[in-house]
Amino acid sequence: MVKNKKTDQIGTEATILAAARKVFTRKGMAGARMQDIADEAGINKALLHYYFKDKEKLFDTIFMAEAALFFPRLNIIFDADLPLFEKIEKFVDEYIDVMLQHPYMPWFILNELNQDADNFLKKVWAKTAMPKPIKLLQQIDAEVKKGTIRKVDPNQLMLNLLSMTIFPFVGKPMFQLTLRLSEKQFTALINERRKSVPQFIIDSIKK
Repeated sequence: MVKNKKTDQIGTEATILAAARKVFTRKGMAGARMQDIADEAGINKALLHYYFKDKEKLFDTIFMAEAALFFPRLNIIFDADLPLFEKIEKFVDEYIDVMLQHPYMPWFILNELNQDADNFLKKVWAKTAMPKPIKLLQQIDAEVKKGTIRKVDPNQLMLNLLSMTIFPFVGKPMFQLTLRLSEKQFTALINERRKSVPQFIIDSIKK
């Protein structure tokens, strides 16, 4: 049977990417080594470097693939014809799902934004859909005008949603150390926030 070189290359690359995701999830971007990824993939480091010249290129490939799936999912929630409170619940639940699956994403994004925000965002938006929360912001404003919720700046509410959802992942090492939480305990705490965060925000704005 004649081997298809292109098929073999695609298979090897997929194996490397799957292995890299596992290593990045366990050790983060800073702690991961190319040798760790090669060992996880069951290949030698020379072959790994043939496909990806360095860790940064490998991570960038993974991040872009995940961002291409994640941001459109947020836009579906933003644009959905759902009551405001239900939309807030879905937004938090979706974000926590993604952050638990890809805990290295917040650190990578913050690092890239601090280094060169304009170029990083241009690169991301060139490959995936830019988040478009305008419909959610308009919905918040409409609910305020109808008197169904307290007067609140839609932008402030959006910032609260993002910060309360993302910051626990950014501050994970600090929280685990100061609160003496195991990985299992931290994950359980985060899963509790699926309900506690939306409830906190909803209670703060409902009349």
